[in-house]
Amino acid sequence: MRRDSPSLPLLNQILYFRVLFIPILSLIKMEYDDRYRQVQRPKYDCLLFDLDDTLYPLSSGLASAVLGNIQDYMTERLGIEQNKIPDLCNLLYKNYGTTMAGLRAIGYDFDYDEYHSFVHGRLPYENLKPDPVLRSLLLSLPIRKVIFTNADKVHAVKVLSKLGLEDCFEGILCFETLNPIHKSSISDDEDEIEFLGSKQSTTASNGCHQIFDIIGHFSRPNEGSDGLPKTPVVCKPSESAIKRALQIANINPRRTLFFEDSVRNIQSGKRVGLHTVLVGKSQRVKGADYALESIHCLREAIPELWVNDKICEVNYSGVGVAVETSVTA
Repeated sequence: MRRDSPSLPLLNQILYFRVLFIPILSLIKMEYDDRYRQVQRPKYDCLLFDLDDTLYPLSSGLASAVLGNIQDYMTERLGIEQNKIPDLCNLLYKNYGTTMAGLRAIGYDFDYDEYHSFVHGRLPYENLKPDPVLRSLLLSLPIRKVIFTNADKVHAVKVLSKLGLEDCFEGILCFETLNPIHKSSISDDEDEIEFLGSKQSTTASNGCHQIFDIIGHFSRPNEGSDGLPKTPVVCKPSESAIKRALQIANINPRRTLFFEDSVRNIQSGKRVGLHTVLVGKSQRVKGADYALESIHCLREAIPELWVNDKICEVNYSGVGVAVETSVTA
């Protein structure tokens, strides 16, 4: 027996349903997918950490020991008069980011490895103890983590080992990363890091470097940083140095949180697009998005770094859809 064909009114109703409701359902699905993706994606892809006085407190005594060793190096190895060293250290650090970069800028030439061995080789590393609290915090963060320090690799590895954090980071951006070879002069490469002016240290007729008198320079009235020589050393707080480090490590600054104890480095990082956390201070300064009195306060200060499994209730035009997914705390 042949079944009767559907009546015309019924066909019209089916067509009406398809024309009216299927596009609406598609729009609901698209909106849901968009919201789901937004909930799923964390704000940051990478956490970039300075090392010294950031992952451990200033009270450890390493910073004061470093300064003492630098001053001893300047006296013993470079023959600088001891009474000039405090002012010289202050001016070099202020204008070049590190004393080492400043010494190279004003004309002193020395072996980088030998310098680092002298300055870091005698540090009281025994003052650094394993930090299980920080280790637990770092390992609980489901985000890429990288060290970015001006120090040499040997020092960075030793500090991380003493703190018990050697396996908490994907890699280390250190002095050797940005300074793979010893440069005896400043090149004309357009990528050359330039600090505070365009002059280079002059060379005496006997072939020896003539030392630029930076103390005398600033003792003259109205003299500023414009006339200072460049340095071949690439380091923070140079914005070019930070950009180069990010490029080497394939880090997107717009999706990276930068932890630093140096206000200058924080402000340089902010100018290149990084999100910033000033460590060791309870109050934010210009350029800092967050301030942590201690790196141990990380979870309390920035809880959104941790991703928790929750039930996310998403409503579409009055229709409740319960979705189990990951949302930021």
